[in-house]
Amino acid sequence: MIKPPRWSDADLKAEVEQAIALFRHERLDEPVEVWRKTFDAHDAQFRTLFEKHGAHDLKSMTADQVVSIFEDNLGDALRYLAGPPISEDDLKVLADASLAPSRLKQDDQAAERILSTIVQALDSKRFPWVAENREPTDAEKRAAVLTSAALITAQRVSTLRRNDGKNKQEGGVKEFLRGIGFQEIAPRTIRTLADAPGAGQFCGECLVGSRKADIPIRLYDGRLMPVECKVSNSSTNSVKRVNNDASVKAGIWRRELGENQVVPAAVLSGVFNVRNLKQAQDSHLTLFWAHDLDKMGEFIEKTR
Repeated sequence: MIKPPRWSDADLKAEVEQAIALFRHERLDEPVEVWRKTFDAHDAQFRTLFEKHGAHDLKSMTADQVVSIFEDNLGDALRYLAGPPISEDDLKVLADASLAPSRLKQDDQAAERILSTIVQALDSKRFPWVAENREPTDAEKRAAVLTSAALITAQRVSTLRRNDGKNKQEGGVKEFLRGIGFQEIAPRTIRTLADAPGAGQFCGECLVGSRKADIPIRLYDGRLMPVECKVSNSSTNSVKRVNNDASVKAGIWRRELGENQVVPAAVLSGVFNVRNLKQAQDSHLTLFWAHDLDKMGEFIEKTR
C-alpha cells in the first residue's frame, strides 16, 4: 500500500508561510460591518437591561424582574455583567437553577439565587456604584453599557470567525472530494471498517472508533482516512488544535482500527508552527493544507 506523504522541513515552512499570508489577507479584508452590527445589537440589549429591567441597581431587583430578563432573551447580557462573564452552564451550576423562564416563574428562590450569583461576581470596574451603594451617573451608565457591549461583541465575533473558518474549510474539503469523483453519503457511527463508507465515498462528522472525525474518507485501497479540519489563529492555538487534539486522535484510531487500516489526516489553515507540525507528523498524522488540496488528491489517486 502506498504510504501517505511526509513533508520535509522546507516543505512545511513554505506551506506555513503561505497559510499565514492567506490568514493575514482574510483577516485584514474582514468586513467591519459584522462587528458594527453585532455591537449595535448588544448595545441595545444592555440599554434595555438597564432602562427597562433596572439592572443598574441589581441589589434592589426582584425575582420577577429576573424572570422578565430571561423572558426578553437577555440572559446573555445579564451573565456578562459579571467580571469575568459567567458562562450559561456555569451559571446553572453556581446558582443551582434552570435558566428557562417557565421554570423560574415557578421558583422565586432559583431566580433569587441567579441574581445573588451575578451580584457576587459583578465587575466592580464597570459598575463601581453598586459596591459604593450609590446611584450611577448618566456617564457611568453609558460607559458600562458600551464596555459591556464591546466585551460580548468581541467574544461573539471571535466565535463567529472560528465557526465560519471551520465550516468554510470543511465545505471546501467536501467540494474538492466531490470534484474528484467521491460520493458523499450519510454520516454513520464507524466502530469497525465494515461500518465505514465504501471505497470512493466519504461522509460528514461522525464517531470513528471512540473519537469523532470531521470527514471520514474511504480510500480506493480500502483504508479509512479520518480527516480533521483545523483552523488556527496563532502558533500557540495550533498546539491545541493539532498536537493535543488531532495527533491524539490519530494514535487512538490507529490502536482501535489497526495501524495498517487507517491514515489519520488533518487539513490545516491559518497560523501554525513548523516544529509542532513535525511533531504531529512523527505521531503518524498526515498533513494537508486547505490552500493546496491537490496534494491530498494526488495521494488519494495513488491508492487506486
